[in-house]
Amino acid sequence: MTIYGRRIADDEPCYVIAELGNNHGGDVATAHKMIDLAAMAGAHAVEFQRRDNLNLYTQALLDAPYENENSYGPTYGEHRLALELPRDVYPDLIQHAHDRGMACLCTAFDEASAEDLAHVGIDGIKIASGGVTDTALLDRVELLGVPVIISTGGCSEDDIVEARKHVSWPAFLHCTASYPCAFNELNLGYLVYLRALFKYNVIGWSGHDNGIAMAMVAYALGARIIEKHFTFSRAAKGTDHAFSLEPAGFSKLCRDLTRAHVALGDGVKHYYESEKKPIAKMRRRQTADGLKITGEVDV
Repeated sequence: MTIYGRRIADDEPCYVIAELGNNHGGDVATAHKMIDLAAMAGAHAVEFQRRDNLNLYTQALLDAPYENENSYGPTYGEHRLALELPRDVYPDLIQHAHDRGMACLCTAFDEASAEDLAHVGIDGIKIASGGVTDTALLDRVELLGVPVIISTGGCSEDDIVEARKHVSWPAFLHCTASYPCAFNELNLGYLVYLRALFKYNVIGWSGHDNGIAMAMVAYALGARIIEKHFTFSRAAKGTDHAFSLEPAGFSKLCRDLTRAHVALGDGVKHYYESEKKPIAKMRRRQTADGLKITGEVDV
């Protein structure tokens, strides 16, 4: 898979997505600030979310009271509307990401949003876990000609196999759709099987856990895309901030994933030049006086 000119494969460094989601709080200036912060942290892509709220939700849900510490409006509809970035700001967001050397991705929750995103030149469309079984959305996205990434939380393996019939070459992200996710529900070992099941598709992991350690495990088990939520402050207003990574943590994530790619090597046993002098001080050789350490360096 290639997204905005960057190839994603086993022989390339891990592709790291900073999911901004709605952590911008509906503020365009904050969204641009987060693009800068994600770029400085080393992300390869930023990811937003887009919904056609009036057509996506029932009127009953739109009118439902939603008053809590993370609410942006007294009803769920007003809350969702406040978090939605206007369609006309996306070209600038995309260009800003490109100027910082990153792709700009966006999760589409419905067909209208997907078409809007393709029209403004989005680099890739993400299907959230709730969309794995939404064949109408998958069929529409398949026609748009952009890279597609599908999260696989909250579904069965049969659902994933069925989704593959509707989208030709998606990347599948193993995922557990709980926020935050308990470590005993990450089930990272499934990555190995998912790679075997879809050996010609890129496999990745969307992590909703706290910290960065499990991302290294996911990469070692075959995830070649790592997606983590990103925030400017974990104390900010909103449900996602608490399990998101701040810039310092995200920077460490990108650094360690780059190191992990190098550290995996080629799987062949080597005797490195850097080992020769230390080994000369540890390896015994047959001498006239018996087995002794001579300090001689192997050529």
